[in-house]
Amino acid sequence: MYRTLTEAFPHVYCELDFTDPLELSVATILSAQCTDVRVNQVTPALFARYRTARDYAEADRVELEEYIRSTGFYRNKANSIIGLGQALLERFDGEVPGTLKDLVTLPGFGRKTANVVLGNAFGVPGITVDTHFGRLVRRWGWTEEEDPVKVERAVGELIPRTEWTDLSHRVIFHGRRVCHAKNPACGVCLLAKDCPSYGIGPTDPVAAAALVKGPETEHLLELAGR
Repeated sequence: MYRTLTEAFPHVYCELDFTDPLELSVATILSAQCTDVRVNQVTPALFARYRTARDYAEADRVELEEYIRSTGFYRNKANSIIGLGQALLERFDGEVPGTLKDLVTLPGFGRKTANVVLGNAFGVPGITVDTHFGRLVRRWGWTEEEDPVKVERAVGELIPRTEWTDLSHRVIFHGRRVCHAKNPACGVCLLAKDCPSYGIGPTDPVAAAALVKGPETEHLLELAGR
């Protein structure tokens, strides 16, 4: 199934826009219960205003909240971002650390955020168990675990470590584009023959094709029609 996903999504990437580990850290905090599209609309102005850990540590809370208000839960997110800047200054010389052990000690960070930053900013393989990832690997029968840490470990035993970051992207891409939570596009899904949940969405190719989203739609439908 993973080899098929690789064919479906040969070129994968983090859908959050960033240029360095600090920007990705902040963007990932903002992405909680918010779409990446919305975060990417907010971050250009935010990153132009706040460029360093010190900028965030010393930020005026009201001003920062205004920059990020549209991402939702902006007060909690502002707390995390200011706390992140302070922690980086106090413990890591203002730089985002490159280990899981250190990252999970930072405000706004759990294992999911840490693995996003490790995999995409530092090139350290990590599995990002977001809602799409957990939903799909259970739907596919890869694991029955519900706890994200247990999901991460169970799936990590199935797929080579070198593939973990791209695996995360491919599963999440598939969840956003094809295997939707309520109405998956089963009739044009390349994983159909191997999927134990095939049929929970429309199996008619025409009906299913209308459900596919994203920039890879033409490519995915061409593969499905072979």
